[in-house]
Amino acid sequence: MNAPERTWRFYGRRKGRPLKPRQRRLMEELLPRLAIDDDGPVDPAGLFEQRPERVEMEIGFGGGEHLARLAAARPETGFIGCEPFIDGVAKLLVAIEEKGLSNIRLFADDARHLLPRVTAASLDALYLLYPDPWPKTRHHKRRFVNQQTLAHIHRLLKPGGLFFFASDIDDYVRWTLMHIRRHGGFEWRAQRAADWKDPPPGWRSTRYEQKALREGRPPTYLRFYKR
Repeated sequence: MNAPERTWRFYGRRKGRPLKPRQRRLMEELLPRLAIDDDGPVDPAGLFEQRPERVEMEIGFGGGEHLARLAAARPETGFIGCEPFIDGVAKLLVAIEEKGLSNIRLFADDARHLLPRVTAASLDALYLLYPDPWPKTRHHKRRFVNQQTLAHIHRLLKPGGLFFFASDIDDYVRWTLMHIRRHGGFEWRAQRAADWKDPPPGWRSTRYEQKALREGRPPTYLRFYKR
C-alpha cells in the first residue's frame, strides 16, 4: 500500500551538552563521508562501497550501542542509522572509528524526512527501540508510531521483513499493537508471553534498557513481519 503524503512536524531538541574535541573532529571529518544526502531518492544497498547481502535500519539509535554491536557482528550487512540528536550521532561516530566499522551509513536528522525517499522493498529489517513515549495524552500525536509511519515502514520492508519494536512503557506497547492491527499489513507471530517478554537470542542490553530495569520497567519486545 502507498504511504499518504503529509507535512511533518518535529518535536524535541537536537543538541545537548557540548561535544568533546574528538567528537567535534569526527562530526567534521567522518560524518560527511557516511552521511546520506538530504534530498533525492535513496537506494539503501547503493550507499555502500560493496552492495551488502542485507540492509537494515535503526530509527532513533540514541548513543548507537545497539547499531554498533550489530554492525561489528555482521559485516556482511549494511546498516542505516537515523538520529536527530547530535550527541547520539557523535557517540556512534566514536564507536565507528574505534571498531573500524565500514558498514554503517547515517542520517543525522528525523527519520521521517528520509523514509519517503527510500526505495520500496529495500530493507530486510527496521528497528525502533525505546522511542520517546510522549506520555501526556495531548502529546500522543507526536509518537513515532502512527498510521503514516507504519505505511512507510511497510513500503520499505521486503516481503517477510522484520519491524522490531521495543519499549518499557506499557501504554506505548498497547498503542503500537493497536496501530499495527489497524494497519493490517504486518503479522505478529507471538504465541506466548515469553515471545514478547524475552529479548531475542544474542541481545545485549543498552544503558537505557538497564536504567529502565533498575527503575522497575521491564521491556517488551515486539516482532512484526511484513505480510
